[in-house]
Order: sequence, then C-alpha cells, then structure tokens
Amino acid sequence: MTTRRRFLASASALLLGAPAASARAGEGGRLEVATPMAPPEWALLERELLRANAEACEEFFARYFDDRGFLLAYERWGANDGPDDAIENVNDWPHLHALGGSDRILELYKKAWEGNLRQYALAKTKDVPFARDGMYYKEFPVMMDWQHLSEGLSMFNLQGLSDPYDPRFRQRARRFAGFYMNEDPGAPNYDPKVKIIRSMFNGSRGPLMRKATPLDWAGDPFEVGDRFQMEHGERTYKETLLHYAEYGDIIGDSPLNLHATTLALNAYMLDHEEKYRTWLLDYVDAWVARAKANGGVLPSNIGLDGKIGGATDGKWWGGVYGWGFSPVAPPGGKREDRNRVPRSIVAFMNAYLLTGDDRYLDVWRRQNDVINAQKKLVDGKPSTPRMHGDAGWYSYAPGDYVLNNWEIWYLSMRASDRARAGDDHPWVAFLEGRNPTYPGQALRADLSRVRQRVQAQRDDKTTPDTRLADNALDINPASVTALMHLMQGAIHIARPPWSKTSPAQGGAPLYARLRYFDPQRRRAGVPPDVAALVDSLTDRTTGVTLVNVSQTQAREVVVQGGGYGEHQILGVSLEGGKEIAVGASSFTVRLAPGAGARLTLRMQRHANRPTLAFPWAEISSPA
Repeated sequence: MTTRRRFLASASALLLGAPAASARAGEGGRLEVATPMAPPEWALLERELLRANAEACEEFFARYFDDRGFLLAYERWGANDGPDDAIENVNDWPHLHALGGSDRILELYKKAWEGNLRQYALAKTKDVPFARDGMYYKEFPVMMDWQHLSEGLSMFNLQGLSDPYDPRFRQRARRFAGFYMNEDPGAPNYDPKVKIIRSMFNGSRGPLMRKATPLDWAGDPFEVGDRFQMEHGERTYKETLLHYAEYGDIIGDSPLNLHATTLALNAYMLDHEEKYRTWLLDYVDAWVARAKANGGVLPSNIGLDGKIGGATDGKWWGGVYGWGFSPVAPPGGKREDRNRVPRSIVAFMNAYLLTGDDRYLDVWRRQNDVINAQKKLVDGKPSTPRMHGDAGWYSYAPGDYVLNNWEIWYLSMRASDRARAGDDHPWVAFLEGRNPTYPGQALRADLSRVRQRVQAQRDDKTTPDTRLADNALDINPASVTALMHLMQGAIHIARPPWSKTSPAQGGAPLYARLRYFDPQRRRAGVPPDVAALVDSLTDRTTGVTLVNVSQTQAREVVVQGGGYGEHQILGVSLEGGKEIAVGASSFTVRLAPGAGARLTLRMQRHANRPTLAFPWAEISSPA
C-alpha cells in the first residue's frame, strides 16, 4: 500500500515532473522554498473553505445581530437559554480568523462580544434575585455554573489567538481571572486555605451560598409553547421549572469549576505573571490530591471544609452534575444521566500545556482504570458504568470506558495511550498513513456543512420576538474542524471528532501542534494563497506540506510550534534533505510563486512558556 508520505511526494512529482524539493536559508534568515508544486486538491479546498466560511458568517451576522452587536432574540436569564447561548452564536469564528479567514470575521465577532456584554448588562430579571440589576456585572455573568459559564466564554477565551494586544481584552483577561483569585472583594469565590471554589454557582457577584432553586436555573416565567422553540422539549414554563427540580446541591466545589483555570491561563499568557500560573497549578493539584484520596476517581463534591462529599452527606458522588446526578427530565418523566465530571479534563490539559507534566494526564488514566475494573456482562455484552450512586456503579454501556482517552493520547503521543483510545477515527487513520483520501473528504464535508447552514438560515421563519438565544446555534455556518485538523494538527475540543468518547467542551483554549502567521499583514493565520497539510504527528516530529497556490506572487508564512508557542522547533528538513537548525518556537518560510514542499519539523514539545504574543520577536534565523 502506498503510504501517505509517498502519496504526497509522488502526487506532486507525477503532476509536474517536478525536480527534487529545494530549500535554503535566504536573506533575513528566511527558509526559501522554490520547488514547483501544482496546487493539490486539499490546498484548493482549504482556500475555498476559508473563503466560504467568511462569506457565510457575514450573512449570518447580518441576519441575527444588529448594528450594536446585540443578538436579535428574546432576552432572558436561564441555563436552558440565556446570555451564554447568545454569544455562542459566533462560536468558532475566532478559530476561523486565526486559521487565515478574513479580517472581517475578527471585526464581527468582536462586535458581537461587545454587544453581548452591553445587551446582557442592561437585561434584568424580575424574579431571579441575583440578576435583578443586570445579568452581567463588571462584564461577566453575575453567577452561574461552569458548564454554562465556560460555554459563554468560548469566544472570549480564543480572542487572544488573533487579538492579544486589544487593551480591553487584556484588562478583561486579568479582571476575569481575578474573580477567582480573591482580587475583587465583591467576588469571594475562592477559599485559598482549602483550595476550593465555594459554590457551583459563582461569578462576578461571588458564590451562591444556599441551595439553588428551580427559578435560579430556569429564569423568570416566559411563554413556552407556540411562541418559542424549546431545545430541551419543554411544553410549558412549569415543565421548564421541573427540569431543574433536583438541581439544588450546589454548595461546595465541583469539578466543573475547574474550567475557571482557562481564565488564569489567558491572563498568564499575556505577560507571564507568575501569580496566574501558581493559582492554576495549585487549584488543579488540589484536585489531583482529591482523586488520589478517593481511590483514583475525581469526586464530584468538596465541602466548604475541604472534605470529599462535605456538602452532600459524605457522598463523593453527590452534587449537581456529579457521578450520581440522574434527575427526572420532563417531558417524559424519565431519569437522565447528567454526569459532567468528564468535562473537567480541560483544566488538566491546561496544566499539561503549562508544564508538560504527565501526572496531570495520569489522573484520567487511573480513573478510567477504576471504572473499567467494574466491567460485567449486561445482556451478554461486556459493559462498563458511567455513573455511581448510593447503590454503587450504574448506567452500564457496552464496551470499555474510554472517555477522554483521545485527548490524553493527543497530548502524550504515547503508544500505550493510543492503544487505550480504542476505535479508530478517520483523521487519526490519516495521520497514521492508513487513510490518504481523508483531507479531500473532510474538507468537502465541511463545505457542504457551510452550504446547508446558509440554506437553513435563509429558510428560518423566526422573528426576533419569537426567537430564543439558542435557536440559531445549530445553523451558525462556521465550519473549522477539518481546517484545524489538517492545517494545524489541532484537536477541536468544542466539537471533538471522537464525540462518542469525549464530551464537547465550551471555553477551551487551542491545543494545536502548529500555528501560522502572516508577517506581511502582521496578523494571525496563513497568508493569502497559502495552504498547509499536517500529515504526521509523533512525540518528536511533525510532518507538514506548505504550498503557495498563487502562480504569480511569492508568499511568506511564519510557522509556530504549538497554539501558543509552547513547542520548540529544533530543526526543519525537506524530504531527503539536510536539516536546517531553527532552535526557536517559530521560523519563516518564503514560498516562491506556485511552490511547495513537505517539511519535517523536529520538536521538543512543551519546552516553552505558552504566550499570546505574536512571534515576530521570536522568529528564528535558520543557519
């Protein structure tokens, strides 16, 4: 079978009768690539997908936002529909711009963010007590759980990829992190003595230190029925309240609160102020210790005294969204399992991003081992549990428990973790040389997705007064998963490709092997006409093909190791060529008109402090 690497090399040679690839260190330390390469299909599809995405997002914005950046929808508070859903309508737009999408995308999602902050600061509840003076305070939600807080921060937490020097972004990054470091006396969310966030409900007005009511979760009474489409299927406001009838146990710390670590990570990556790194690692380390003390499983409640299960009668599985959380769901009246503990892996990935320390991943390996040790036959099939309650483990499903194993492998690159991940995925098969047609298939599928969502928007018959904030989420046209996989060697954790084994994560940072910058336009993303294909990832190397599809204009691109420069690039070589030393987190490639080449980057991963700074001062001069 032809390997992926040979496929790429032979394709360009056969099409062009091309000479062997050539590269040299040019003036100013640029790596010069002059070998002709006819634009491969994947390169043309990438460029078209970047263009189509941007055009579709502009049309979406014009339909669903006004000139202030306000979402044209019915404003309300609630976990089922509220401010977090409103700003989620521009999810993935930061990724799109950072990949190389038009500057108009950056302009629009910033406008939506500023509009969201203003719109929901002005919006007030009548009945929900803590939002009567505005749903946002100090440009942050007054208080809510971190499943929904993180979702509402999905755009903001990625703004630094393209816009790290915006003064408002920098001020907010520090202010938001400060809400969890006791830097704001009005938001005493954190107890540094026992290293807990004191309630599952927390925010800019501090923690909610009482049991939550259905009203706190569901928001003020509103018309449910013919007027609004309810994403959870409720037919009346009473059913909306009943949805949250068992959501009272919020006192004490929850693994979901670990999503607050992304705020500290953002603040740290501005100027490397040590206090943010220290807080993040101290808080995650406290949870590492709790898992160890709990037999290898992350407990889902920590009391105000710092004890496992301290606010849930000693039950380590207690609390809303915990291991034993299976509330009755109207309509239908059936119990549904809503264990959200696996979402907290983002914090451990953040700690790994900062340190490269494997013990943060080992917590999850051990937890999966404990759960898999409960395997038994159910209806003749080996099955493992997903939940734990008063009677022990329950909610068995066929097969091993493999949640988050792909994320562990992606970070560690260990063969043993790859084996743990289990079933294959087309992207991983491509990286392993077993699925050479994946790039074209994935890019065409995302192009179809753009078209389908544009049509759905055009067919949408809702009006602003009959539209809830979450009604248009499923027709946001931004389609970046294939681009992230193929251009950056990145995982799209907000929409994981292995979704059957990993939950979608709101508010996660970028976990990528490579990123690109345009030194001519001084912005993030590949320059016009440039396409990139990452086709191999190992612990020490990355294989990437860069091509300039323009036949008349040369292009320069900065290649960076990691989403935040955390990977050191030791050297770069062309197929069969001599390695050129780099010794930095980034280097520059000049692509002649119509030129391209496959590069192998030798790397030391997680060797550098992650940063939001653009790499201009860090660009290496290859020897």
